[in-house]
Amino acid sequence: MRRLATLARVARLMDTALRIPGTRIRFGADSIMGLLPGIGDAAGALVGLAVLNEARKLGLPGNKQMQMLGNLATDAVFGSVPVLGDLFDVYFKSHRRNIQIILDHFELTHEDLNGR
Repeated sequence: MRRLATLARVARLMDTALRIPGTRIRFGADSIMGLLPGIGDAAGALVGLAVLNEARKLGLPGNKQMQMLGNLATDAVFGSVPVLGDLFDVYFKSHRRNIQIILDHFELTHEDLNGR
C-alpha cells in the first residue's frame, strides 16, 4: 500500500500540485517541465515510465499496462506541440489517469491510500 501511496503522490506532483488562483484549474510539474522544448516532455515521460514499471512490479496485467503506455504516448505526442501541448498537459493529466488504472485494478480509492 505504501508503494501505491508514493505513486499517487508522484502523480499529484506531476499533474495537479498547483492551482490557478480563483479557478478550479490544476496543473503540476509535467506542465511546467513541458515549457522546456523536448527536454521537459521527455522528463515527464520518464517519470511516467517509472510509474508504469512499478505497476508492472505490482502485477498489473499487460492490457492495463498497455493502456497506461497509451496515456503516456498521448501525453508525449500532444504535449510536445509548442504552446498548445502545454495547454494539453494541463487538461489530459496522464499520470493521474494511470494511477487511477492501478487503483481500479486493486479496487482501491485515493482515500484508501491516505488511511481514511
